[in-house]
Amino acid sequence: MRFTYAEAMTDPAFYVPLAQAAERVGFDSMTVADSICYPEDSDSVYPYTPDGNREFLENKPFVEAMILAMALGAATTTLRFTTFVLKLPIRPPVLVAKQAASVAYMTNNRLRLGVGVSPWPEDFQVMGVPWERRGKRTDEAIDIVRGLTNGGYFEYHGEIYDVPSIKLNPVSTQPIPILIGGHSDAALRRAVVRGDGWTHAGGDPEELDRMLEKLQKIRAAEGKTDAPFEIHVASADAFTVDGIKRLEDKGITDVIVGFRNSYEVAPDAEPLEQKIANLENYAESVIDRVA
Repeated sequence: MRFTYAEAMTDPAFYVPLAQAAERVGFDSMTVADSICYPEDSDSVYPYTPDGNREFLENKPFVEAMILAMALGAATTTLRFTTFVLKLPIRPPVLVAKQAASVAYMTNNRLRLGVGVSPWPEDFQVMGVPWERRGKRTDEAIDIVRGLTNGGYFEYHGEIYDVPSIKLNPVSTQPIPILIGGHSDAALRRAVVRGDGWTHAGGDPEELDRMLEKLQKIRAAEGKTDAPFEIHVASADAFTVDGIKRLEDKGITDVIVGFRNSYEVAPDAEPLEQKIANLENYAESVIDRVA
């Protein structure tokens, strides 16, 4: 089992010391959240809160995901960084490929690219991208990012994008893992067909079991049950050694661990010292005992 530390919407000055502390106590990875902007007027809902409320995002600081990943990578040596998740279809895929290749190269292959479809039409509107056919746009963007970051000349001629034969330089010395976020059936299928794994956003344990079962069925139908596949899960079971064993038995490869409710509307008032203490306590009670 590998351990990922989740922190977001906190004082940006905290990120470097938190990444260094997470690396020191034995975490494998740290999440990097993505949010472009907060609209003044919107009737959109958030799919991962019980009432669909997205108020928790207003006035919260978000450093651009690739910039933050690079800053944290420069301050650490082994910790990996997982975008959680990058809203891929609102961005030009060639630019995403260039950014991801650069971060992965400069951090010695320590980037995991978690991607998903933004649930909010406003993100598409402000970026000048159609909301319609967003699933197809995401699929093609994944193909383009993967093709360009693998090195060599690559071209793509799809329904949405048309990319002439081009090459990026530099690229990482290892393929960048692409993880697919989302709880919909389409997201689960995309994770199996186009991704190297799936990343979970938390929620009801029974719903997680349903999604894990669905993933297994899709992998079997696609003939991929023996292929490497990462499953990153946010679960209450991640806070005990016995719970970790239960997750391992379900095929989970990575647990995502946070120590506060990031959906709180109020600003994060927890001091840096307490956040570091949370990491140390978790490492002592869970990571060290699992290891």
